[in-house]
Amino acid sequence: MDEPVKRLLLALVGAAALTAERADELADALASRGGMSRDEVRGWIDEATTRWRGDALRVGEKAGATVNGVLRELGLVTREEWDELELRVAQLEHRLRLVETEPQPLRSIPTD
Repeated sequence: MDEPVKRLLLALVGAAALTAERADELADALASRGGMSRDEVRGWIDEATTRWRGDALRVGEKAGATVNGVLRELGLVTREEWDELELRVAQLEHRLRLVETEPQPLRSIPTD
C-alpha cells in the first residue's frame, strides 16, 4: 500500500477513535508508565491528533486535485462546472424568448 494512503488511513482511524475521554485515558496510562506528567502527555496527544487531521486533510485535497487533473486530461467537466453551464444556458434561453416574443400593444387608458 502507498505510504500516503497508509498514513491517511491511520490518521482517519486515529482521529475517529481518539475522543476526548479516550485521550484522557490514554494520557493517564502513558503518564503512569513513562514518567511524564499527564498534562505533558495530553499535550503530545493533542498535537499528534491535530497533525494527523491536518495530514488527512492535505492528502484529501491532493487526491481531489489529482482527480480534477485527470478529469481535465480526459476532457470532462466537474459537477459544479456542469451546473454553471446549465444555469447560463437557461438564462440565454430566457433572454432569447424575451427577444423573440412580439411586444403586446399598450391598452389605451380612457380619459374622462
